[in-house]
Amino acid sequence: MLNANDHDVIIFDGACGTNLQAMEIPASAWEDKEGCNEFLNVSAPDVIVQLHASFIDAGAMVLETNTFGASRTVLAEYGLENEVARINRAAVENARKAIGDRANRYLCGSVGPGTKLPSLGHIGYDDLFTAYTEQFRALAEAGVDAFIIETCQDMMQVKIALTSCFETQEALGVDIPVMVSVTIERTGTMLVGSDISAAAVTVEPFPIMSFGLNCATGPSDMISRIQYLSHNWPGRISCIPNQGMPEVVDGETRYPMAPREYADHMKHFVEAFGVSVVGGCCGTTPEHIRVLVETLASVTPGEREIVT
Repeated sequence: MLNANDHDVIIFDGACGTNLQAMEIPASAWEDKEGCNEFLNVSAPDVIVQLHASFIDAGAMVLETNTFGASRTVLAEYGLENEVARINRAAVENARKAIGDRANRYLCGSVGPGTKLPSLGHIGYDDLFTAYTEQFRALAEAGVDAFIIETCQDMMQVKIALTSCFETQEALGVDIPVMVSVTIERTGTMLVGSDISAAAVTVEPFPIMSFGLNCATGPSDMISRIQYLSHNWPGRISCIPNQGMPEVVDGETRYPMAPREYADHMKHFVEAFGVSVVGGCCGTTPEHIRVLVETLASVTPGEREIVT
């Protein structure tokens, strides 16, 4: 189980989706499910193992399962709503295979926001709760070391996910650490309007391992929000940004931040703001993680002054 000392920096892997897009995946592997990366867990497991192994070889301590969209609500868009358990179990098996016999390497079950937000009336409480419960159960039974509820855009969605997660664990008799990561746009708020202070207040009653930011922007646009958490969030802070803001070049989406620049930003967050969970979101490659691991080799999170 992932339970590192509070003075340790936990280094996650990098992007899943953008790295899969760069890999040569045979068209036959998709079986007419193009766009459903999670389906590759069962249709092309060797591809997923290869991707995970590249991050382990780069020095990542934690792999996220390829299950960001592996809930019933998302898989239904591909006619896979009855494959939730199989896909999530396969994802865990693939990641475990990539870790092999390496010590002190962990597996975090990735749970995304889905494509339907309750605050906007896209989905009701009961349907979303049931979908989350099904996925959390599958991941827990497959043996993940932690959960990360990530790229959250709607605090109602977060509360439903957390309630489902802890109730599922209680029903199974397990105690798996839970992390929450929200997505703040350049406008300074989440998609449905909550800012970082409102998000922090919403999740504070839950016994989560860490709280922080991922996706949407590169590290530069996260500074003020991370600084807020440094002084106002009592627990671990996570920061898992994109490789800078995406740019469209010759019709292709590219992320501009080089590994060294990326790692230097993350080092600053660790030293200046006490961030202790880092990694990469969209655009980050195994090379970004390799340089990040090297850069943080002798770095410990800075002291934080919490405002009470």
